[in-house]
Amino acid sequence: MTAKTIMIQGTTSDAGKSTLVTGLCRLLARRGVRVAPFKPQNMALNSAVTADGGEIGRSQVVQALACGVEPHTDMNPVLLKPNGSTGSQIVIQGRAIGNMEAKSYHDFKPKAMQAVLESHRRLAEQYQCVVAEGAGSPAEINLRDGDIANMGFAEAVDCPVILVADIERGGVFAHLVGTLELLSASEQDRVAGLVINRFRGDVKLLQSGIDWLQQRTGKPVLGVLPYLHGLHIEAEDSLRLDLPSRAKADGRSLRVAVPAMPCISNHTDFDPLRLHPQVELLLVKAGEPVPPADLIILPGSKSVMADLAWLRHYGWEEAIRRHLRYGGKLLGICGGLQMLGEKLHDPDGLEGEAGSCDGLGWLPMETTLAAQKRLARRRGRLALDGAAVAGYEIHMGVTRGPALQRPALTFDDCVADGALSDDGQIMASYLHGLFDHPEACRAILRWAGLAEPEALDYPALREAHINQLADMLEKHLDLEPLKDCLPPQALG
Repeated sequence: MTAKTIMIQGTTSDAGKSTLVTGLCRLLARRGVRVAPFKPQNMALNSAVTADGGEIGRSQVVQALACGVEPHTDMNPVLLKPNGSTGSQIVIQGRAIGNMEAKSYHDFKPKAMQAVLESHRRLAEQYQCVVAEGAGSPAEINLRDGDIANMGFAEAVDCPVILVADIERGGVFAHLVGTLELLSASEQDRVAGLVINRFRGDVKLLQSGIDWLQQRTGKPVLGVLPYLHGLHIEAEDSLRLDLPSRAKADGRSLRVAVPAMPCISNHTDFDPLRLHPQVELLLVKAGEPVPPADLIILPGSKSVMADLAWLRHYGWEEAIRRHLRYGGKLLGICGGLQMLGEKLHDPDGLEGEAGSCDGLGWLPMETTLAAQKRLARRRGRLALDGAAVAGYEIHMGVTRGPALQRPALTFDDCVADGALSDDGQIMASYLHGLFDHPEACRAILRWAGLAEPEALDYPALREAHINQLADMLEKHLDLEPLKDCLPPQALG
């Protein structure tokens, strides 16, 4: 089997590429197409563990769920995890191979492209259709040399491209026309259609612009996709600080504060809290006062020592001390767990300069960073109420100390994880996805002070939103002009 491949590229970052790929994957799967997602190169600190025990971008995991298939490392063969302003950890086909500065990675791109093409070939042999997603914009002139993320990949595998633009940003016609103008002649020919995303209002008022756009570019407008209020599809990487919580305004909600650290990772851990009707989730930016809260969560981090220094600089250490003195609860996840110990050691300089620093000291344990990354999917039971929990581990630290003698949870293979303080105020775990399982979410919210937490089935909610997205595409996306680019049953 050799799959047909189609690629979604955007005029900008956050134009709607990931969302369109997710919805299109579910739509094609509904129509009986055996489909897989693919992102040649992803730059993100939101990642997850695959069925084959590797690490890929979180968005590709969600897209695999939309396809009804298990996520696999071939779906995102190159993952860049920034660990500073100019460098990243490089993950190739699910395995970290080291850190590189931008110049070194540019020289490495030919090898990265080999991995991209190898992974795509394997997917193309297993599926009828591969829906690929670009990164950023194909018109970023300074990144075109050796490109593997957008047109460089599309040209290499000879696939058509759909170009999507976000009308919410303003200037949608300039975005589309300008992007096309900056492409080479062969790349322009590769664009099979245009999509306008997140439109509000009466589409008839846009028709004259659509007519002009089609005449000006010679490309069909495949759809004007409406803005879907309340749609939740997990973010690829960007941390949205402006999204409101869904807590009821009745004064009885649980207030949760999370520092928006510079190197925060896997912030999708908190999506179930953002969507919970009894939780007010506050993501606190640099320089903002630490708000009163029932629960403070220290999240994952790609640079634990640097983010710990950031917390101290902005007064979080004293604020947490005061929070605990008044009976508040404190939870550390992954990097947050490491911060809660007495010492942090990075002897090999894996996340910055080699050395050690004092942790916050609220749990008697120490962490040493090690080159071997721990990657595992996990199920188990929380110490709180014996609640079921499921998630994944992604970390490079080895933690030791007496705090671990009272674990926060125990996995199904009887391995213990994390710590729960003797007074029950502080909990720490390496497990990402702590709030995804309804039982675990309720148990942790009850521990944090919510008397009668409502059940929130986050996986079911995610499924419902993916279906809502596919329903919208069923109505507003015209695949007929792409009939030669897709399997026959894709047209419905």
